[in-house]
Amino acid sequence: MLWLLVLALFGAVVKLWTDIGALRLRVRAMELGQPTRLSDFPPNWATPAVHVPAEPVEPDAVVAPLVTVRVVQPPRHPGDEELPTPRHPRESGDPAPAIEAAPANEMTPRVRGDDGTRATPPTPAAPRPAFSFEDLFGRKLPIWAGGITLAVCGFLIVKYSIDAGLLSPWVRVVGGLLFGSGLIAGAEAARQNEHRVRDPRVAQALSGAGVATLYAAILIATNLYHLIPPLTAFVGLAGVTVLAGFLSIRFGAPSAVLGLVGGLAAPALVGSGNPNVPLLAAYLSLAVGGLATLGRAQRWWWLGVAALAGGFGWGLVLILGGALDLTDRLSVGGFLLLLGVGLPVLLFGGARGHLVRLVGTLAAAAQLAALVATGGYAMLEWSLFGLLGIASVWLSRREKPLADLPAPALVVALLLMMAWPLPTEQDLAIVLAGAAAIFGLPAAWRVWRPDARLADAGAVAALAAAPIVLWLLHADPIDRDATLLALLGAAVAGGVAALGWRNATRREDIRFVLLTATAATLTATAAAFALPEMWIAPAWAAVAAGLVLLADRAQDRHVERFAWLAGAATLGLYVLTAGRADPLGHAGGLFDRAALPLESLRWAIATATALVFARWGKLPAARPIGEIAAVLLGYVAVAQLLPTALLPLIPAAALAALGWFRRSDAATITAGVLATAWAAWPLGQWLAGGGGALLGLPLYVDALPSLTDTATRLLAPAVAAALLLWRHPPVDRTVRLGWTVGLALLGTPVAHIAYKQLFALHGAADFVAHGLAERTLWEALLALAAVGLAKRVPVAARALGIAAMAHLGWFTLVIHDPLWSDQAVGALPVVNLLLPVYALAFGLLWAAGRTGLPPHAERARGWAQMLLVLLFAASALRQLFQGSLLATHGVGEGEDILRSVVAIGIAIGFLQWGIRRRSRDWRIASLVVMLGAVAKVFLLDTSGLHGLLRIASFAALGFSLIGIGWLYSRYLPDDRSPAEAGAQDPEHNT
Repeated sequence: MLWLLVLALFGAVVKLWTDIGALRLRVRAMELGQPTRLSDFPPNWATPAVHVPAEPVEPDAVVAPLVTVRVVQPPRHPGDEELPTPRHPRESGDPAPAIEAAPANEMTPRVRGDDGTRATPPTPAAPRPAFSFEDLFGRKLPIWAGGITLAVCGFLIVKYSIDAGLLSPWVRVVGGLLFGSGLIAGAEAARQNEHRVRDPRVAQALSGAGVATLYAAILIATNLYHLIPPLTAFVGLAGVTVLAGFLSIRFGAPSAVLGLVGGLAAPALVGSGNPNVPLLAAYLSLAVGGLATLGRAQRWWWLGVAALAGGFGWGLVLILGGALDLTDRLSVGGFLLLLGVGLPVLLFGGARGHLVRLVGTLAAAAQLAALVATGGYAMLEWSLFGLLGIASVWLSRREKPLADLPAPALVVALLLMMAWPLPTEQDLAIVLAGAAAIFGLPAAWRVWRPDARLADAGAVAALAAAPIVLWLLHADPIDRDATLLALLGAAVAGGVAALGWRNATRREDIRFVLLTATAATLTATAAAFALPEMWIAPAWAAVAAGLVLLADRAQDRHVERFAWLAGAATLGLYVLTAGRADPLGHAGGLFDRAALPLESLRWAIATATALVFARWGKLPAARPIGEIAAVLLGYVAVAQLLPTALLPLIPAAALAALGWFRRSDAATITAGVLATAWAAWPLGQWLAGGGGALLGLPLYVDALPSLTDTATRLLAPAVAAALLLWRHPPVDRTVRLGWTVGLALLGTPVAHIAYKQLFALHGAADFVAHGLAERTLWEALLALAAVGLAKRVPVAARALGIAAMAHLGWFTLVIHDPLWSDQAVGALPVVNLLLPVYALAFGLLWAAGRTGLPPHAERARGWAQMLLVLLFAASALRQLFQGSLLATHGVGEGEDILRSVVAIGIAIGFLQWGIRRRSRDWRIASLVVMLGAVAKVFLLDTSGLHGLLRIASFAALGFSLIGIGWLYSRYLPDDRSPAEAGAQDPEHNT
């Protein structure tokens, strides 16, 4: 069933392919306006010619390339598709020439003009036939496949005769030769009778199969049966190769292709389990060489490339096939050199030749490397690889497109040396010296010449670093010889770099920096081997600083870029080796006091390196980055010598020094960031306590940072920042404002924490007894500071005044007001804290009015004054009856009545003030207070009073009401005109 499904699918594909080809032809014909089938023009159909007078054409008129035609539709046939009729854009009524039917054997209609003559328009080119499935799979491929099949058939016949033992070895060989000769004779016969065969591919297939059969017969005779000596086999194989070339010239390229396939496949089809490798290599050399020669003669470059590819395939098979003795390895090595160098140089030219030589050399290098690895890294294989290296160097000097060819060969050689298992020091030194002689000396000689390549500098750098790398991989244990090898490599790379110091093209590429970077890296590596672990990072730092100075002297930006890379690596080494300082020769650490001075020295060297980068670096960001690194590294260096409690003083001291001596934006910002980092914890503590205080939680002194932390982490940076701001005041207003805000963020917590130590509230009892006094004094100090700065720094004075007002309003009059919070206000007449509290509040509101507030703010200030009067009256009355704590429960009759009296008095006072100030808000407040007092008297006071108290209450209320009415009637008579009322009361609203 599966085969039936495959056949059905194959038939469907063939049908679809055929239909697509036919559709392409019809679409192309429709685009050209041609008939799409013969039935459109039957032999007996014709269109009568119509004479149409020609229209006059003006001399300058442009004749349109299209003409209007009238086509008589041919008879319709069942199944015919509707075809579009070509028409001209002109209207159908315009005169136009007519098309008359062409004869049956013509596909192009003819046009009759106004003179009655017939003119045949130019016939458009016929559409190119579409790709035909039948043409490919029915006509072309079977013949070629048949030739290959015949060749394979001959191989199989011979193999079968061998396996069954039917024929003697001589009969088998002779039969194969006769069979191959017969195939070639048949090819010649087909060529001589070409008029009967009518297909040249028949002769090509037969000749190719015959050549392959002859190859197989000779190989069987010498390799399997040993009937002929190797010399005779060489002659025979050479003769067959020559014959294959002759036949390909006579019969065409397909014979060469079949000869290629048969000649390269023959060893695999008829070879024995233990082949003669030298003979096989010689045969493959002749076969590949002959085919490549033929390709060059016939300009079939693809034939030579295919032959080389097949040869490299056989080379890989020979290398991986099994153990090879000395002769075998020589044969395979010579074969690979022929494929990689000899044949590409001799037989390939032009641009393709450069590519073939490049790819061939690389392939040969890879396979020779495999030969070296599988051969136990013997000197013979290394010698063969050396020959390839010499050839690659020669080709690089001979042809400019191959100038970089030695580089990959050197890379392969170095990788082989790195993968070499357990080499002796002598062998490794010999191979490395050979590589240096083959690749290094020519590269060093050419690196500063006009025809120099970047790969030359790379080769010198790689060979300079190779000794120490190979030593690290293969030497155990590592001793001081590693230091000498690293220094030797550094001297080589540095010496070659020094030769180009005066070279005019030194700065145009990275040759100089490549050699310099190699020398610097090897120098630092040598220091790492020679010095204790704690000094590895400082050695790298010194090398990085030296590179910066060299870049400044050489005016080479490439060197400086590598110096920055070295500096980054140095920082990594410092981090990895931190705390390794050990003066006693055993494990030390950051907390070993004897080791800390040495640790500080290590980081001081890094700081000096950063300063070198900042001073002599030429890259755009060199100075700021160097200064930032210098501040950070200097901080770490000094930190090794100070106790932890004093570490916050380091960035503060740096800020002060920068402010006093020389300002640097990058360094200043870095020191400021460090100081801010140290200030983060005490600031966080203070903000956390302040946040709780905003919600009503008392802020005790125990919840604040200690005085030591406050002084070192907050006060010291604030003082340093103030010094910097004083020495170098910012010109930009925004920057100046930013500095001011920063100082406020540092100075305010310092002042507040220090002030909190004065009262030192530790618990709830302390807070009740002294909380109001502590807040009042703090608010008074803020107000005094605002007064002191009013003329010098108006902005700071305004900010302090707002802070004092906000603190008093929120904490004293809202959250912890003595009327509803347990806060001692003092007992009369000894102590009375209400007077300073409300005096300060009224003073702040008065000062705010002196600043020239806008109308809406001035109105709010008036309402705040009214509220303060009411709160003070209520608090003072409460203190008179309750003493120091006002938030106690219970109100006596006398106090209650006095509240009403005081409220009425306040209402009268508001009215008097409103009349005097012509302020409607105060008069309205008076009415509101009066109505509240009246409501209280009628609803509350009188209901609980009896006798004279009730009478007195009503009397007082009555007199108050009368007095208010009198005042209104006295100062605001009803008979005033609206104009007069508006003149006396600007805020009056009708």
